[in-house]
Amino acid sequence: MQNSHLLGMPEYIEAQKLWRQGQFWEVHEALEPLWLKLSGSDRELTHGIILLAAALHKARTNPRGGWRNFEKALKHLESLPETHQGIRVGVLVEEVRRALLQGPPYRPDFPLL
Repeated sequence: MQNSHLLGMPEYIEAQKLWRQGQFWEVHEALEPLWLKLSGSDRELTHGIILLAAALHKARTNPRGGWRNFEKALKHLESLPETHQGIRVGVLVEEVRRALLQGPPYRPDFPLL
């Protein structure tokens, strides 16, 4: 079983709640202080999630900007396994891709194991 200590951290608990509410800029704000303290694959995962949230936020007013942030996120997430820290990374990426393609009202899931 994978270690999933990140999901128990207050920043991730808050970020998941905000994600479900569609408050994507706030997801970014909740995770950024933690991201600055992390290293290795946990840092890459968190940075990628921050950029996915930024992509969803930006796409509301600037679809091209949303796709730019999505592409940046992929650079941080592509080296991670399909699941990492209890998060289904590959499914998360596809959920955000679908949201960017479809636009509102589709709200992407934050898929956990």
